[in-house]
Amino acid sequence: MSAFLALVKRDLALALRIGGGASFALVFFLMIVTLTPFAIGPDLNLLARIAPAILWIGAVLATLIGLDRLFQADAEDGTLDLIKASALPLEAVVLAKCLAHWLTTGLPLALAAPLFGLLLAMEPAGMAAASASLLVGTPALTFIGAVGAALTAGIRRGGVLIAIMALPLMIPVLIFGVAACNAAVGGTIAFATPFAILCALTLIFAVVGVIGAAAGLRQSD
Repeated sequence: MSAFLALVKRDLALALRIGGGASFALVFFLMIVTLTPFAIGPDLNLLARIAPAILWIGAVLATLIGLDRLFQADAEDGTLDLIKASALPLEAVVLAKCLAHWLTTGLPLALAAPLFGLLLAMEPAGMAAASASLLVGTPALTFIGAVGAALTAGIRRGGVLIAIMALPLMIPVLIFGVAACNAAVGGTIAFATPFAILCALTLIFAVVGVIGAAAGLRQSD
């Protein structure tokens, strides 16, 4: 456990030192939210109706930022080889790195969702639902992206390949995340139904993503 926590703290410190974690993701998220009203026009009803989709699409794209460096930086300087030789299981290494990535990317997006929802004329119930759905859904995006990051760890500029591999698998998370937000503001189904499915997807991808990413790192040897 001490080695696991040390790895999480190390990745958090590196992300904050480089400045490519929460800051880049939040700026990219803000750019999407602020540019969309200019394209849609002054129709506030239309903007509020599509606001959950805008927030979730922004979260999906912002999560991809930094995924190419999730394992690549350690593979380039030899740190990944030392980590593999340690007593810490490779699955625990992947989990620690995913946790650090989510803390610097997904968590800030979820916390900032109500503020950005104001820019999209969302109702208070919709903003709360967006924040809750992003809080439980963004970890799934990180775990999905970790598999692509592991498979491209030895490839320079593998960000495009990660997006090609990860985006199709992120679609179910996107669908149920938007559905949960729409259900909270008067949809035809209860909020708990898509929210529970979103939680289940996160748990499934947590297992599949960690095991898949660890297998990808072993395959790269």
